[in-house]
Amino acid sequence: MSRIGLAILVLIFAGTAFMIGFLAYNFAIVYNPVHYPKAAPLLSNISITSTTHTTTTTTTTTPGLPSGAVALPYDASNHTVFLNIVSLSTGNPFNFNGTSGGQLHIYIPAGWTVIVTYTNQESIPHNFNIVQNSTTTPNNANIGADGKIIFSVGTTSSTYETNGISSGASASGSTSLPAGIYWFACGIAGHAESGMWGVIISSTSITTPYETS
Repeated sequence: MSRIGLAILVLIFAGTAFMIGFLAYNFAIVYNPVHYPKAAPLLSNISITSTTHTTTTTTTTTPGLPSGAVALPYDASNHTVFLNIVSLSTGNPFNFNGTSGGQLHIYIPAGWTVIVTYTNQESIPHNFNIVQNSTTTPNNANIGADGKIIFSVGTTSSTYETNGISSGASASGSTSLPAGIYWFACGIAGHAESGMWGVIISSTSITTPYETS
């Protein structure tokens, strides 16, 4: 075969190979397309929502009370005040609500009903009495010698010097106090002299019952 014929055969084979490769590539593109990932959105196109939580603290005060006063629970519709007195088991054993020596002052509207609940947490017996006093402070082992006992809880008007409620017990009762200044005291002999007493002020000028100490 001449050189020219050989060259023609080479060109024919090369062209055939090229066509086969071209057809194979297009077949792959049609049946197996290439998926290119989408570009991420620009930051300027992203909407960001920010939520702010605000906490509001509300402080409730009772208008018209002196500084440091604590309002007592009461029912104005039937003119009743609820007086909760506890002899605490810590500190001075002769205490009312943790106070002694006349520190606790209770202010009530004159003529209102006072419902007293007395609880003794001390290890020794105590009681609760309201005294229409004739002396400034208790100065006798017998509180009856310092005034007139007009109300008792946890004892009686004849046994107050020796009879009280034991540790963990409670007693209650109710009374009404005309305008005036009174003591409340433990009647067991010597306890009021040891500091177990406070003051009740009943007045027509008081509209909201409260206490100070």
